[in-house]
Amino acid sequence: MGELVERVDEQDRVIGVVERSRAVREGWLYRMAMVACRDAEGRYLVHRRPDTGSRFPGQYSWLVAGAVHVAESYEAAARRELHEELGIEAEVRPLFRFLCQGELSPYWFAVYEALVEEGDVAPDPTEVAWHGWLTGDELRASMAALPYVSDSRDAYGRYLSLTG
Repeated sequence: MGELVERVDEQDRVIGVVERSRAVREGWLYRMAMVACRDAEGRYLVHRRPDTGSRFPGQYSWLVAGAVHVAESYEAAARRELHEELGIEAEVRPLFRFLCQGELSPYWFAVYEALVEEGDVAPDPTEVAWHGWLTGDELRASMAALPYVSDSRDAYGRYLSLTG
């Protein structure tokens, strides 16, 4: 059996448990948690996905992300993904949540932020091929120049509208 997620409705209420692959195939809503990592200088951690990845190979993102497991909160999923993908144990702070019409399927998308130190980052090479720290201006420029995961790009626009 594949990864199980909670199928949710347009108000983010649980209506069942399904395999994530089926939710994607059927276009059913489920939940995703994302984390933007910043350092004490305010720089953003950006990474490139491996060329051999099953989702968005070779594309960039400013978020680490993953599906929320059954009976797991968005916050717990955000902390788990941060640890699984970057090897970081850190508190996460909620930023916003929205219904995302994702490239692969629609889902509820909860974005968090974590303050991390550069030396604490120990990426999982199956998830992260490269990573680096960018200032806000550098991140904006890289969004225009590089192939970013579409959902990451969508969240970035929403983030800018909230933070200026």
